[in-house]
Amino acid sequence: METESEPYVRLSTLRQLHRVVADLNTARSLADTLQTVADGVVAGLNYELACVNLVRPDGDLVVAAFAGSSAAEALITGRVGSRASWERRLSMGCSWGELRFIPHTEGWVLMDDDVPQWHTDGPAPRFEDEWHPHDRLYAPMYAPTLGSARTGGVPSGSGRELLGVISVDRPRNGRHPGPWGQEALQMYASQSAIAISNARLRSNMQRALVRLEREQQALRASEESFRQAFEYAPSGMAIAEMGGDQHGRLLRTNDALCRLLGRPASVMRRYSFADLVHPGDIGTLLRTSAEGGRAELRLGRRDGTYVWVSLRNSVVADTADGPRFLLTHVEDIEERKRHELQLAHRASHDALTGLPNSAELRSRLSARICERPAAYAGAEQGAGYGGGFGYGTEPPGYESPGHGPAGYEVYDSGGTDPAGSEPSPHPGYDSPYEHEHEHGFGFEPAGAGPYDHHVHVVAPSDGGETDDGSKGLAVLFCDLDGFKSINDRFGHHTGDAVLIEVARRLTTGVRDGDTVARLGGDEFVVLADGLGTADAADLAVRLRNAIIPPIRVDGRAVRVGASFGIGWAECGMTAEEVLNSADQRMYVEKRSRAKAHRRAG
Repeated sequence: METESEPYVRLSTLRQLHRVVADLNTARSLADTLQTVADGVVAGLNYELACVNLVRPDGDLVVAAFAGSSAAEALITGRVGSRASWERRLSMGCSWGELRFIPHTEGWVLMDDDVPQWHTDGPAPRFEDEWHPHDRLYAPMYAPTLGSARTGGVPSGSGRELLGVISVDRPRNGRHPGPWGQEALQMYASQSAIAISNARLRSNMQRALVRLEREQQALRASEESFRQAFEYAPSGMAIAEMGGDQHGRLLRTNDALCRLLGRPASVMRRYSFADLVHPGDIGTLLRTSAEGGRAELRLGRRDGTYVWVSLRNSVVADTADGPRFLLTHVEDIEERKRHELQLAHRASHDALTGLPNSAELRSRLSARICERPAAYAGAEQGAGYGGGFGYGTEPPGYESPGHGPAGYEVYDSGGTDPAGSEPSPHPGYDSPYEHEHEHGFGFEPAGAGPYDHHVHVVAPSDGGETDDGSKGLAVLFCDLDGFKSINDRFGHHTGDAVLIEVARRLTTGVRDGDTVARLGGDEFVVLADGLGTADAADLAVRLRNAIIPPIRVDGRAVRVGASFGIGWAECGMTAEEVLNSADQRMYVEKRSRAKAHRRAG
C-alpha cells in the first residue's frame, strides 16, 4: 500500500515538512523554538507524541518540550536523564541513517533506567512493520558545522556536538516509518538543530546588547559616582601624573587628604608623594608599583610631624587612548600601628608577669650566637671584642669546646661536678628559633653571609671554673623551690601573685640592658651580657636573696626559695643547647643544697 501511494505521501510530507520548518524560524525565544520543534513533529510528520530532550551544560539531557499529550507533558517535562543512559540508548537497536530505532523486543531493558519516558501497554504486532507501544525512535540533533555532511553510524562517534534528541511515538498510520518517513524525520532533526542554535545565538546577542546598554549606563553613573566618591570620601584620595617631566606630581586631592596632612589643596598641587614621605620610607615608596601597589609609610604634616598611612595605587585613564593617571588611596593607620605594637608585645611577652616569654627569650638568645664557633674567627676578629660590648680579650690558648655544655658552672661552690650529675628531668626545648640568627643588640645578622661583621660570643676560659677577667653572656636558669605547695595549699590566685612578685624582684635586681624572661611555670631565665665568672655568681646570689623574703598575698605571708644554674652562651651552640645546659646546672645546684635551705611556703 505504501508503495502505491508513495508519490502522494512524499509530496504531502514535503509540504508539511516545509510548513513546520518555516515555523521553526518564526519562534522568538529558545523556549518557543523548542516547543515549536515538538509541535512540528506532531503536526507535520504524523506522529501522535513528540518530546525534545535538550543537552544541559553538565551534559545530562532535560525534557524541554512535549507535544501530543497534556498528561504526558505534565508528567515528564523538566525531568532529567543522565548522559550515560542516553549514550546507551543511542548505541542500541537499529541505525536508520542518523536515526536510532529500538524495537520493543530489545527496549524492555530500558524500562528501569533514568531517562524520562511515557508509554502505554498494547498487544503484540500483527504484522512485521506494525508499531508497538514500547518501540522507540530517536532523532539526535547535532550542532551544525560548516560544510559538514551527514554520516551514518553511532552518533557518539561522529565527533559532533550533541544538542539534543527528538523522541517520537505512535505514528498515525500505526506502522514503522518507511525510507521517506525516516528521511523526513532526519531532515527535520537537522533543521531543528539549526533553529535551536540560531535561537541560542539570538538569545546570547540579546543578552549581550542588554548587558552593553547596562554597562554604558553604569559607566555614566560610575563617572558621576567617582567624582562624588573622590570629593567626599572619608579617607584621603589623590590623582597624580604618570610619565613625563611631571611624573608623580599631585594634580588633585580631596578634602580628607588635605585635612590629614594639614595642607590646603592649592599647596598640595606643588608636591609629589616623594616630597612628603618620611626620609626613612623613601625606599618603600619607590618600590611600590603603580598598578595595584600597596605600601605602609609615613607622610609629613604641615606642623612637621609624621602620620602612618596606607597607600593603595591604581592606574586610571580618561578615555581608552587618553593619558593615564595614578589614583592613590591614602588611609590613616596611625591607630592601627599603635595597636599592632601592642599585639606584638602581647605575642612576645608573658600575659601574667609581663616578662618576655619563651619564644622571645629564644629569639634574643639566637640573635647573639651563630653556628660558627668563635675559635674559627679568632684570626679575623683579633684578640679584643670591642665595640662597647665589654667582652674583654680572648685568653691565650683559648680553644672552642665544640660542644654544648662546656664552660658552665653553678653559683653554689659545693655543687657536684657536671660529669657526675644526673640527666635533667626536663626534655629539650623545641624552638623554631634554634637555627635562626636574627638581627639584634645593635650588630648585623650573622646569617647574611661572611661572619666578618658578627661579634662572636665566647664563654670564659676553663669552663668558668676560675675568674680570669674574661667576659661573656651569662645565662641564669632560675627554678622556684616550694612553689607547687603554695599552689596546692592556697590556690592559683596566690600562686599567680607570687609569680608576679618574683618577676618584679628579678627585674629590679638586674641592669637595664639585661633580659629577665619567664620560661614557663615557675621557671625564669636571666640573660646578662658582659659578665665574668665571679660577676655571674654574685648576680645569682643577689637574685636568690631578693626572692627569699616573704611575699604577702591577701594578708598572708608566703615564701619561696630559688635554685640557679649559670651557663654561658657561645657561638657554635644553639639556643636550646645553652638553655638545656643551664637547666642541667640548676638541677645539680638544687640537689647539692640541703632541703632546709630550700625553704618554701
